[in-house]
Amino acid sequence: MSWASPAWLEEATDWIDERLAIAGTRRTGPVEQPHLRPWATALRVPASGGTVWLKAAAPRTSYEIALYDLLAREVPERVLVPLAVDVARGWVLLPDGGTRLGDRVGSDDLAAALCDVLPQYAELQRALAPSAEEMLALGAPDMRPEVMPQRFEEALDATAALAGRSDVHARLAARRGDVAEWCARLADAPGPISLDHNDLHAWNVLGAGTFRFYDWGDSVVAHAFASMLLPLTDVRNRADEDGRQRLRDAYLEAWSDLAGHAELVETLGLAVRVGWIARSHTWLRAVGDASEDRWATAPLESLAAIL
Repeated sequence: MSWASPAWLEEATDWIDERLAIAGTRRTGPVEQPHLRPWATALRVPASGGTVWLKAAAPRTSYEIALYDLLAREVPERVLVPLAVDVARGWVLLPDGGTRLGDRVGSDDLAAALCDVLPQYAELQRALAPSAEEMLALGAPDMRPEVMPQRFEEALDATAALAGRSDVHARLAARRGDVAEWCARLADAPGPISLDHNDLHAWNVLGAGTFRFYDWGDSVVAHAFASMLLPLTDVRNRADEDGRQRLRDAYLEAWSDLAGHAELVETLGLAVRVGWIARSHTWLRAVGDASEDRWATAPLESLAAIL
């Protein structure tokens, strides 16, 4: 059933009304659908206790819904604690988290603002590391270093048709040995296996002073430092080299008990480079084989970034 169909919207609204009643509140106006993508949709719901949101995930990304109970149990102060979860349907009902960091802070100040955010995100990762096996059991994609050579091969196969006349696919295939070496080095490097948000940017951060993180639909189980791929990529055109290093070091400071700074920097570089393979798989889950979709080339573009 299409998320845009009246029948689906009616079913979702009935569920929302039931769950709000259980929570001791009620809907006060019509449901709106401000977000509709191939991988998820979101409904905005006015309620007597404040705005709430329904997120519905596609089957390939619905593991996010199963993760919410674990996140609420282990790091409730760092996430939006759900009002209701329906794993079978791939639905979660969330309270409104307030203004997103990216909407509150100007573009030129984002890198500095993220320097305050990243130590708190690292604390979240440290708290979640003991639950890595449980997260895998809940369906979170396995992007641990030891399986990444296999994930690279899978991404190569899945993106072969996207390369067209470009030589990029052949260049990627020629780097198999390098990928295997990077992954082996990363497996032996400091830093735990934990949850990698895999889409960590200022518009997925809520609050001020104390921050909460949301939209876990791209998350994977990986070397923790791979989470820095998006923050460093996102600020590439917003900060100079010194600003990017401050961002990197703000994150690594939370891990300074594990190794010396130089070794942590080297590990982060490996994790971020290998992390592009996980990003390729993220796009493959999101758009599947929708070759006409406007995001269809994203899996190959992400994989090619390791070059």
